[in-house]
Amino acid sequence: MYGSCVYMEKVLKNKTLALKVFSVIFTVVLAVIDQFTKMLTVEYIKPVGCIPLIKIGDTEWLNFTYCENTGMSFSMLEGQRAILITIPILLIIAVEWYIFSGKLKRTDLIIALAALAGGGLGNLIDRVFLGYVVDFIDVRIINFAIFNFADICAVCGGIYFGAAMLIEEIKADKKKKNETTPAPTETGTDEQA
Repeated sequence: MYGSCVYMEKVLKNKTLALKVFSVIFTVVLAVIDQFTKMLTVEYIKPVGCIPLIKIGDTEWLNFTYCENTGMSFSMLEGQRAILITIPILLIIAVEWYIFSGKLKRTDLIIALAALAGGGLGNLIDRVFLGYVVDFIDVRIINFAIFNFADICAVCGGIYFGAAMLIEEIKADKKKKNETTPAPTETGTDEQA
């Protein structure tokens, strides 16, 4: 019996380590995919500027448009390269530290944070080597900012992680509130009738 408990403990530790290693690999794979899409953008879209993908009537809904972004979302901090390199480095270090600290147990949250880090890494590579981020996904139907695959990873990972943590906190507060609320007492019994 004792031997099987030790074996299970080893399996669980290895599973935890495997998940941590997977999170790093997933982060890197997302950054590689991002860089590949940007390479294709520079090769095929930059020379023509814009490729309409979805057009209904005279309305362009979705285009691939080559754009060099020296800022961040919606061109905030434009031209502030040092800040835009430092923030993702600190974010990636914080995310990986949090994952490897063992404080985070849920697989879905680890994957969400790895996606966030992968997006940060993809754009960081551009900022370090190019001085700007290559953006190309142009959703024109809602007049939105032009973005890229790394942005999608970072935003989806961040939103999922934030929403999941908020839901977890709400559930914990509700459970705590239910545990501290005294049970209602009965005012009468059937024998009195």
